[in-house]
Amino acid sequence: MNTFLTLEAGTLTIAAFFLGVAIFVATRPFMAPGAFRRIVIPTAIVLAALVGLHYKITSGRMDEVKAAFDDGAEVICENRSTRNGPPSIVISKKLGWTLEGDVFTNPEFSRPFHSARCITH
Repeated sequence: MNTFLTLEAGTLTIAAFFLGVAIFVATRPFMAPGAFRRIVIPTAIVLAALVGLHYKITSGRMDEVKAAFDDGAEVICENRSTRNGPPSIVISKKLGWTLEGDVFTNPEFSRPFHSARCITH
C-alpha cells in the first residue's frame, strides 16, 4: 500500500481534483435532478480505472527493470538532480550500482534513483 501511495500520489491528487470539480458542478442549483448520480459516479469509476491502469503499467515496468538489472543488463533512469547534468543516467551492476528494494543506489553518486523512473536499455 505504501508503494502505491508513493507511486500514485500525483495521479491520485489529479484524480481527486477532477472528482471535486465533478461534485462541485453536479451539486449546483442549475443542474437537473439526478445530475449527481449521472455525473459523479461515472467520473469516479473512470478515474479509478485510469489510476489503477497507471499503477499496473508502472509496477510492471518496475518489475521488468529490476529483473533486467538483476540479470546484469543496463538500466536508464531519468536524472533530474541538476539542469547541467545529462537528462538520463545509465545504471548497471558493473558500474557499482545496487538495488535496495525499489531504489538504485551507488556510494559514488549523490542521490538514489527509484525504479519507477527507469527503463531497460
